[in-house]
Amino acid sequence: MSYEQNTNSFSKPVETGKEYTVDITDTGRDGDGVARIGGLIIFVKNGKAGDKNIKIKINSVKDNFATAEIVASSTDTP
Repeated sequence: MSYEQNTNSFSKPVETGKEYTVDITDTGRDGDGVARIGGLIIFVKNGKAGDKNIKIKINSVKDNFATAEIVASSTDTP
């Protein structure tokens, strides 16, 4: 019986370079906003807990989390 972890078996719900719309639900220990897509934690630079309908762009995807930056927020619309 093999106990090796197959890291390819978990398909990530986000992809590097793609944009998604999220709600920032929490603040991480480094001050970044925290959002979730499909159970994956996303740390959003300059995001604030309570922000809604924020468009983000994924910068990197790791095993347990992703990092992103804000592209536009609901307050950016005229």
